[in-house]
Amino acid sequence: MRVAVVDVGANTLRLLVAETDPREGFVPIREERRRTGLGEDVERCGRLTPEKIERSAEAARKEVRRARKLGAARIEIVVTSPWRSAENGQELITALEQATGLRVQPLSEQGEAELGFVGALSRTHVDAEPVAVCDVGGGSTQIAIGTRDVPSWLRSIPLGSLRLTERCLVSDPPTRLELATARTEAAVAFSELTPPLPSVALATGGTARALRRYGLCRVDEEALVAAIEELAGLSVVARAKRAKVDLERARTLPAGAIILAELQRVLQVPLGVADGGVREGVCTRLLEAEAATA
Repeated sequence: MRVAVVDVGANTLRLLVAETDPREGFVPIREERRRTGLGEDVERCGRLTPEKIERSAEAARKEVRRARKLGAARIEIVVTSPWRSAENGQELITALEQATGLRVQPLSEQGEAELGFVGALSRTHVDAEPVAVCDVGGGSTQIAIGTRDVPSWLRSIPLGSLRLTERCLVSDPPTRLELATARTEAAVAFSELTPPLPSVALATGGTARALRRYGLCRVDEEALVAAIEELAGLSVVARAKRAKVDLERARTLPAGAIILAELQRVLQVPLGVADGGVREGVCTRLLEAEAATA
């Protein structure tokens, strides 16, 4: 049983093809990513340019075709913050549907948070409850808290790594004033967040995975402060080499780390790095649906 998801986010468009295995459970088969930069348009002018919409639609068409060649029985396209934030977000949905011939699922803030929670716990073992899952995207940040089976507390903050970078961290490397401004922006964004305190917390998304490659397997206050200082002191090129990421991820990594530091402060527990997120959540739900009708 094989399924696939095309995830259209603020920074990138990603494909995940997965299947179930009787012994291993959820098994990823193929992953692909293409940079779209939709969030840059949203932050700079409030709407998506025709060029970015066309490029995203063409990328989605190619990834759907790849998923079909790999034998995916069901394919779902989801769109996260770009359609919610852009004045013309519906134009993106329409273009994606016309290019792929598939119905697109635009995710609400709560829907994105819930799928991130499901995906993180489908791929990462936790030994305590309640558990929090934090997903720092390019345009927004989702927090979900609950038991292993279902989240009971969901929130979305309209601030992500790309958005914070575009607003505050414009120099290469960023200045001390820019870093201070970014920290203040993040603190204000999360100032009214009063979640139930979890026993364990997981971080998912590109920032979390990049920080793991950088060497942070346990994301606590001390480690994040040191990482932000070191990463922000490097040029984008040097940062990419040090963290083993591409240039675009390197550009937004200090901002993403600042947001994670604010999340860690609010949740009051260290953050582990999850192996799954929204895409794994979508595939898990698709596989469950396929199994129910088999």
